[in-house]
Amino acid sequence: MHQVHALLLQLHFLGVHILIAVGAVMMVVGFLGCYGAIQESQCLLGTFFACLVILFACEVAAGIWGFMHKDTVSKEMINFYDSVYDKAMTQSLSDQEKKKAAASVLKIFHETLSCCGKGQGTTFLTHFTDTLGLTDLCPTAGTTSSCHSRIQELFSDKIYLIGIAALVVAVIMIFEMIFSMVLCCGIRNSPVY
Repeated sequence: MHQVHALLLQLHFLGVHILIAVGAVMMVVGFLGCYGAIQESQCLLGTFFACLVILFACEVAAGIWGFMHKDTVSKEMINFYDSVYDKAMTQSLSDQEKKKAAASVLKIFHETLSCCGKGQGTTFLTHFTDTLGLTDLCPTAGTTSSCHSRIQELFSDKIYLIGIAALVVAVIMIFEMIFSMVLCCGIRNSPVY
């Protein structure tokens, strides 16, 4: 139980730190672009362009890596689900005080993916323990699909949604790079300076 809770805290804080770092980098890049355009500074606009190129390259690399390793990510997610499921079921049935952390993570998994259990046998067992009032793990909709199949479906059938979002962001970044270079060249060719 303690290991699952510690792992969840590590993952949570890692995600928070990544989001803070990405937000800070994007704020600095946006500031460079805005301030460079206001001051008509070629140096700031050139730095803005260079940062956009680096961010674009990172996005492309992350997209390629994610697409090439989608099966690995899916397997790791299934392994994580299995460990949380085993912890939640054993602790829910043995010690009512310790069940809260793993059971809450498992409940979020089940509600988000609209599934319950690892397979048909565990789905029936989980529904049965929910009916007896020993656990509260399955979603209230009463779904009978296994979470293994739902996780596989998420990373194989719905991968195109992630690709579409990345493509939209990439197109926006390309337009930002074009406009920053046009503005930078326009400043250089301006007769005022």
